[in-house]
Amino acid sequence: MRAVWRRLDPTLTGAAPEIAKVVGPPSRRWVTLLLGLMLLVVAGGAAVWSLYFRSRPPGFEGFELPDKPSIAVLPFQNMSGDAGQEYFSDGMTEDLITDLSKLSGLFVIARNSVFAYKGKAVKPAQVSRELGVRYVLEGSVRKAGNRVRITAQLVDATTGYHVWAERYDRDLKDVFALQDEVTQKIVRLAVKLTVPEEGRLTRTPTGNLEAYDYVLRGMEYHRRTTREANAEARKMFARAVELDPEYAGAYAALGWAHLQAWQFQWSPDSETLQRAFELAQQAIARDDSLAACHRLLSQVYLWKKEHERAIAQAERAVVLAPNDADSYETLAEVLAWSGRAKEAIGHIKQAMRLDPQYPFFYLWTLGHAYYLTGRSTEAIATLKKALERNPNFVAAHAFLTVLYSEQGLDQEAQAEGAAAARLSPRASLETLRQIVPYRNDEDLERFLGGMRKAGMK
Repeated sequence: MRAVWRRLDPTLTGAAPEIAKVVGPPSRRWVTLLLGLMLLVVAGGAAVWSLYFRSRPPGFEGFELPDKPSIAVLPFQNMSGDAGQEYFSDGMTEDLITDLSKLSGLFVIARNSVFAYKGKAVKPAQVSRELGVRYVLEGSVRKAGNRVRITAQLVDATTGYHVWAERYDRDLKDVFALQDEVTQKIVRLAVKLTVPEEGRLTRTPTGNLEAYDYVLRGMEYHRRTTREANAEARKMFARAVELDPEYAGAYAALGWAHLQAWQFQWSPDSETLQRAFELAQQAIARDDSLAACHRLLSQVYLWKKEHERAIAQAERAVVLAPNDADSYETLAEVLAWSGRAKEAIGHIKQAMRLDPQYPFFYLWTLGHAYYLTGRSTEAIATLKKALERNPNFVAAHAFLTVLYSEQGLDQEAQAEGAAAARLSPRASLETLRQIVPYRNDEDLERFLGGMRKAGMK
């Protein structure tokens, strides 16, 4: 649902992960906003847009440490002396987080939360307290020509003890082996790997470094969330595919870029969504272990109203990356639309724990699940929190309209309805009926009934 909100909400343009989705003629654009239907996945993602992730949500501190080794990987500093190399140090950080997120024996904080510390002087103890982890990994990257140097140190933030510190000076062609060495050092924190996890950790994404570089550069553009940046990102991802036709990550990235273009109606035709669908399938055919591909496919199936397939793909993403917050959010979102909102609540709360500085649309997903399970008071409170983070989030206004109408709070319902109408003036009951991806007719009729009572025609 979140992606629909992103598509046409003017307050989101130019924000910064990972990633849902309706295409239609201009007359339907308000629906995209009103539904707020999609994720990012991420998203993931991501799914990682700075407008969402830099704000500090309430109730953010005071977590208990997980009962397994827990870690936050802070953004590696770019020590090249060239600001244009920032994409590379960020990419190295994200790759480490992605690899660690595949391990069920670890608890790994999401990219969104750790990148809130980028460029800031913070102590490991502060990170531990605010994110609820024991270990903090920090370091730097220097890339020059065909050489790359990485320094990394792992700190037990609860004691201040430096568990290990290493410096790696290698040829750029060895960058994946270098990443694997850092990952393996962390795994030695008494983490027991399953056989599938061992296989996924040692898998090299591509043998073409130029293709890898295009993907990292493309991701930097993708997160800018503008029409121009999206077009540039698609060019870079497409070039990566040309350079290495077996590079699954490049297909996945290109698929997310097409989905983003559809979400924001920069390319609103159905062929754009279909292209995202095809690219997700092509990525999975080359590497079935990438959670982002399955999240992407899950979102597409949701908008096709193929609910069982959407659920299966979201569940697969969680299995492949048990520490990926966006995968849990996607699963929660799909389950709610599919008539399984009670189950959705636990999954979105897990996403919030993995990403303590969660994007505001996580609140939407939780509020929607509360709404569907009859927990109206909690739904109202949660959706109001979402509006505190983004006052122009149309989905929250729309569902508050329904909730207030159901409780006979006519004045409040009219105020929220007016806000929704102001932000998406073309709304109509018929267009909503066509697009909202509820599996159960009673859920759809409840929503439409609330909007009708508030004055929508």
